[in-house]
Amino acid sequence: MAIPATQMRPGMIIKHNDVLHLVFKVEHRTPGNLRAFIQAKLRNLKSGAMFEHRFRSGDAIEKVVVDEIAMEFLYADGDDYYFMNPENYEQTMLKGSTLGDAVEYLTPNLQIRVSYHDGNPVGIELPTFVELTVVETEPGLKSATASSVTKPAKTETGLVVQVPPFINEGEKIRVDTSEGAYLSRA
Repeated sequence: MAIPATQMRPGMIIKHNDVLHLVFKVEHRTPGNLRAFIQAKLRNLKSGAMFEHRFRSGDAIEKVVVDEIAMEFLYADGDDYYFMNPENYEQTMLKGSTLGDAVEYLTPNLQIRVSYHDGNPVGIELPTFVELTVVETEPGLKSATASSVTKPAKTETGLVVQVPPFINEGEKIRVDTSEGAYLSRA
């Protein structure tokens, strides 16, 4: 199934140069007056080798059809991440090296889809956005309105997101999982 490069998301399995790859990180870049491109960090599923590749925005990417099972994230134990199938309560463990940057969006009880290829779990597909709690940021300004000014905010998972100045510690925010960008208050 061919999709445009702009729809690539972390955790997705794609076929690149006739080999299966797990998408670790996706950055949409628009350098000055040049054409936009997608910088993707990929991991070869056979060899485990990591590399970065540049895709043009209009490039067709072949998304590999894998068996996807709806699961719920339970907890993390070091570099091991545990997921449960809500239908039969079967648990699956994935390593942080398999999940890549997707671990920054995992909160307990998050509904995700685990991808299986040849019976082995190879990655996860995150929802379009997740709700995270801000645990550390500079104090907010009462008179601040929506503008281009932002400040860094650390979330409960360790992800640092640029947020507007009116966001305070303890607030829940919506974060886009494809770019790691602030969307709105939750």
